[in-house]
Amino acid sequence: MQSVGIYEAKSRFSALIELVEQGEEVRITRHGKEVVRMLPVRRRPVISDEQIARELGQMEALHATVRPADDAASPDTLRRTGRSAA
Repeated sequence: MQSVGIYEAKSRFSALIELVEQGEEVRITRHGKEVVRMLPVRRRPVISDEQIARELGQMEALHATVRPADDAASPDTLRRTGRSAA
């Protein structure tokens, strides 16, 4: 983040725009108080497509290792017979 006064912002406007295009946030101040905040229109995504694909693959691999519940431990069986005191 860069902070500049109005006078400096007027003289360096094109350079500040280039910074914003590169993803930088620029704040313009008047008498030390922020009056303008310039942000890029499009920010980079927080997570990339590759990261999403990798996470989905890991979730699918985990899902493949999980076995369905046995009939003996199903919720219906537990309701009928109760839990054992093991």
